[in-house]
Amino acid sequence: MAGNDKLVALVNSFASAVLSVGREVGLNITLNKSKVSQGIKVANVCTTALIGVVGVGSRGTVNIMLDKPGFENIIGAMSGGMIAPVLGDDVSMSVIGELSNMIGGRALVQSALGTVDVTPPQLIIGENIKNVTQEDNGMRSFTLPFELQPAGGLFLVLSFKID
Repeated sequence: MAGNDKLVALVNSFASAVLSVGREVGLNITLNKSKVSQGIKVANVCTTALIGVVGVGSRGTVNIMLDKPGFENIIGAMSGGMIAPVLGDDVSMSVIGELSNMIGGRALVQSALGTVDVTPPQLIIGENIKNVTQEDNGMRSFTLPFELQPAGGLFLVLSFKID
């Protein structure tokens, strides 16, 4: 598969996985297509799940970044309201880790690339988290913003180098 085709397959697979997994766990989630952009464009993010993507001829990272209302919305939906959404709480954070595992696994199955694996997620919390990726030597980044109802945002930040 050519480099650009592989890049398109990865981006589309992760975007589709966010939507399908999100809906399966009870989220009302939509991709804001008008705000999809090259580069990294996020705001007011309080937590991220960082996943490494490695394979033959490709490497990169996937960040599932959430604002505070998005974090609360996801914890509530995935736990049926049984878990209080508290940043840094082990149980709350394990929900975000599980969501990212589900998205990563689904994306790899959908991409059908076969030679790509994902690492376990690294969970990061803080105020106004930023993702900084060097866009040189063929590394390309994209931000896909998703809206959650009744409130919140999820930013899928993808950075890949395809050889």
